[in-house]
Amino acid sequence: MSFDRRSRRRRAAENSAPDEMPDADPMEVAREIALRRLSLRPHSRAELVAQLASRDVPDEVIEELLERYEEVGLVDDAQFAAQWATTRQSNKLLSRTAVRRELQAKGVDRDTIEEATAGIDHDAELAAARTLAERKWRQVQSLPRDTAYRRLAGMLARKGYGSEVVSRVVREAMAMTVDQEGREID
Repeated sequence: MSFDRRSRRRRAAENSAPDEMPDADPMEVAREIALRRLSLRPHSRAELVAQLASRDVPDEVIEELLERYEEVGLVDDAQFAAQWATTRQSNKLLSRTAVRRELQAKGVDRDTIEEATAGIDHDAELAAARTLAERKWRQVQSLPRDTAYRRLAGMLARKGYGSEVVSRVVREAMAMTVDQEGREID
């Protein structure tokens, strides 16, 4: 059987709601949905609630299941937020603001978000922004200066960096020019 057929069958099985399976125990259906989600990556409690509710799992079943999963440590918003903040900042080089926005969208509460993003300090953001600017500068350095500036600044702004960091890092990147052999010249 081809991979495409298997994935279509799996998606069809995932999308079948509990009311389409009259014999199915709602708790078992909810467990299967939640465990499938959690096997892919950690999720916030709000994400799981939304997923289970969209599949017509009764509210009392959702609450009971997620309380149990919190007791055993399968669902932990603080741990999820800390892990999310660390990986998004180090892998995607997102700013603290962008990480906060993502966690808010995932339904994590404000205090947990603040605690999770506390480790992203100004120096870490500046270093990440410099890394991004250096990568992008290689692509845009042959363009007219104002176009290159706009592209660098736009890319950093989309990653959530503030205007102070953007202007500083873009000026630094544009000041660095590389000769034909790859040596830096000022």
